[in-house]
Amino acid sequence: KVGRLAGMGEGQGVMSTEIPVEKRKRYVYVPHCPTGPGLDCPLVIDPSGVYFRREGLGGNYLCGQSPNEDEEPGNTDLTEVDMDWFMEAVWPVIAARVPAFESLKVKTAWAGNYDYNVWDQNGIIGLHPGLHNVYMSCGFSGHGIQQGPAVGLAMSELILDGRYKNIDLTRFGFERLLR
Repeated sequence: KVGRLAGMGEGQGVMSTEIPVEKRKRYVYVPHCPTGPGLDCPLVIDPSGVYFRREGLGGNYLCGQSPNEDEEPGNTDLTEVDMDWFMEAVWPVIAARVPAFESLKVKTAWAGNYDYNVWDQNGIIGLHPGLHNVYMSCGFSGHGIQQGPAVGLAMSELILDGRYKNIDLTRFGFERLLR
């Protein structure tokens, strides 16, 4: 909406291209399994996209899976979590990887939105080519927490020094959407 208010996707030339980012609902589940992997448990990502990692000292884990395009939740109410998604898509995969997870109990779960880049699922970073006072850092499709520190450094360099110095993120600029 902010991009549209600035004229992105509404004008001519580079201004005719909208920001290809939309919200996508995702679920995170917190199962408890005291006999699960220990503190040295890494983040595990199965080829199916199901992931889990240890969360703190109390035998808790974080887990979930992003749906395929045809499985996207139609319900955008963030107060509702689809526990069937856990039972049918997530639990069988993590239990196959870690037999102790067969006896886990879900303590809590939540839903949230990712800013999902429908163009290529990568962040859009840098100065907008048609608006010389608009810097963008959006559309990370769930990878923002991982990439945030590096993107923050690069954006601060771009804003303060007019160029990237330590990490050249030019390939993630808005210009790639114009090709």
